[in-house]
Amino acid sequence: MNKPAVFVFLFLFLFLSPVTKEVNGQPLTYSIKKTRFSTGKYDEFSPVFYRNGIVFCTNRNPNLLLNYSSTQDKGLLKIYFADTTSRGVHDPTLFSKALTTNFNDGPATFSSDGDTIYFSRNQTIEGKFRDVTGQKNKLGIFSSVLADGKWTKVRELRINNEWYNVTTPYLSPDGKKLYFASDKPGGYGASDLYYCEWKNDYWNDPVNLGPVINTPGNESYPFVNNAGELFFASDGHPGLGGKDIFFSRLKNGNWLAPIRLDPPINSEFDDFGIVTDPMGGSGYFSSNREKTIDIYRFVTNFPQIFYNDIQEENKYCFSFKDSSTTSIDTLNLKYRWDFGDGKHSSGLSATHCFAGEGEFKIKLDIVDKTSGKLFFAKASYILDLRNLEQPFITSKDILIKGESTVFDGLKSHLPGYEILNYSWNFGDGTRLRGEKVYHAFTEKGEYLVNLELTLKSKSMGGIHKTGISKRVSVLNSLNEKPKNPVLNSSSESEFQDIKKYGNARITSLYSAESVLKMDAIFQVELISSKAKIGLNSNTFRNVPNKYTVKEIIDPEDSSYHYIIDQQLTLMACYPAFKEMEREGFKNVQIRLSLIKDPAEKELYNILKIFGDQADSFFDNSNKLMPTSVILLDQIVRILNKYPAIQLEIDVYSGNSGQLTGNQISTQEKAQLIENFLASRGINPIRLLAKGINEGLHLEPESPGKIRKSNQMVVFTVVSAK
Repeated sequence: MNKPAVFVFLFLFLFLSPVTKEVNGQPLTYSIKKTRFSTGKYDEFSPVFYRNGIVFCTNRNPNLLLNYSSTQDKGLLKIYFADTTSRGVHDPTLFSKALTTNFNDGPATFSSDGDTIYFSRNQTIEGKFRDVTGQKNKLGIFSSVLADGKWTKVRELRINNEWYNVTTPYLSPDGKKLYFASDKPGGYGASDLYYCEWKNDYWNDPVNLGPVINTPGNESYPFVNNAGELFFASDGHPGLGGKDIFFSRLKNGNWLAPIRLDPPINSEFDDFGIVTDPMGGSGYFSSNREKTIDIYRFVTNFPQIFYNDIQEENKYCFSFKDSSTTSIDTLNLKYRWDFGDGKHSSGLSATHCFAGEGEFKIKLDIVDKTSGKLFFAKASYILDLRNLEQPFITSKDILIKGESTVFDGLKSHLPGYEILNYSWNFGDGTRLRGEKVYHAFTEKGEYLVNLELTLKSKSMGGIHKTGISKRVSVLNSLNEKPKNPVLNSSSESEFQDIKKYGNARITSLYSAESVLKMDAIFQVELISSKAKIGLNSNTFRNVPNKYTVKEIIDPEDSSYHYIIDQQLTLMACYPAFKEMEREGFKNVQIRLSLIKDPAEKELYNILKIFGDQADSFFDNSNKLMPTSVILLDQIVRILNKYPAIQLEIDVYSGNSGQLTGNQISTQEKAQLIENFLASRGINPIRLLAKGINEGLHLEPESPGKIRKSNQMVVFTVVSAK
């Protein structure tokens, strides 16, 4: 007679018997004890927490009148409940008659509120016995809901299939994912782990956990804790013999290589079906190490450290640099960094060490060397310098054999979490607990010190673990040198680029380079004010007649800006800046202003190409050069295109302002330009020619180049409608 198939995955591990608290003088990671409701006659396995006890599978027979057997000549699986909180001894009972069939029932898993069950059973439970027995009656997953104390509405999940098994379900604590094992085609081995997501009121299609978890062998019995960490059973990953219980977690969306749980949870026998409490301090698992399959309770003596990154040192020393398309005269001006902590440095590039984490306003300015006053604001941004979010081991890097050394985790930086427990593993067999501990290594060598923390989320309340590792060198004396450099040591003499440091968040406030990529012009600003200042105010009484004070309103904050000059280049603004400084204007500085008027934009873009040097406008005979004629014809085009605008033509003298040889005055040169534009049909009323015989225009200094004086021509749109 064919008998109903029993789809059970069993797993093996090294078993140390009897189980003691120490092996070779070292404490065991776990202590175990067989549960009182486990028998020596029947199998009990796959426990899950439910209410005040556990629900598990067993092949003990609840109905002597109906005694079908499995292919192993054992009773069929049923779902049982055992009260684990009662002081009295109570035999386990059938969990629910409503969920019991004449075939295999279980394992099971529950929603967090306990009102929904997902459980495995044979897919066909009705019909003639010969039609529903045998290997063709595959296992599937079903659900049921608790109503008025009774399990009702048994439903088959859409993921079931008559051609393969779907079993050993486990529902994630948030109820959003259902994990299970299946031998469906297209996997990596005999049985793989899958999950489905709850979307749009149904479980979507199964997703294979991938080749990191699944092997050519069998993987099954998944358990997922509140942190989303996965425990499962496998005979495909390297173990202690047979099939074992493994652990993995997601990192950056990928599963980490599974790690085998320490003995005595795993043994040379079949070990599988583990569940743990939220902190991993205790739990249950299944094993056949005593002939039948039994359920064992375990207690964690010292948390097993699964994955630890090497500790990174927080960095506080950085290099700062700024790109510059704006040249300056370094004999008169300099770059100055303000690091927001009271410290300053000079140069386009600089280095600086902060005292620790914090928020700093970083500024790069161009200042006058003589007066120290701000000439031009180059950049500013907020630097949010944070410590690395990681557990942190504070200790010496180089230790002396036999000397007691303090280790603490007090600088662990894990925002949003409360640290519940500190657990240490010093790599020499010593394990300790506490936020601050003392340890002396008895042998010289390189050691990997591990710290594991149990964390509680302040917002969600979930419990999970994390850890860190630090390498230390233990020497016989300080006169020795360690064989290998300490991997996590750092030198404050090594300055990392601040923009490349992962824990430095930079928020830009202002960047002149960004503005210069748009249509912008340099302006000499005398003063800015929230309130309007009349142009006839005594504030401007010392402004020389050659300058015209203009009022500009910033639409973003309705502030008023009063400027006297604007130029294509930064250094062209320096003469006016120095002159206004000498006249007593304390807040004079250069600002960048975006050109919004279309006529001004076109004029600006033309002048960027042709430049502003007067010696390129006129030849030795004081006649217009061919290149200047080309420029002026472009200006004529703009004036004709925008008939409402007026144009100011300013010709500046060189350093001395004195005429030599056959030079003509700046006013005469300005007039020659105006006459040319008028000859091209521009109404002279729209033109204002001015010669300015004072001023200083210095080219930026560069290696091997001598500064020279130049005249310059400035065209400005003075009115537009």
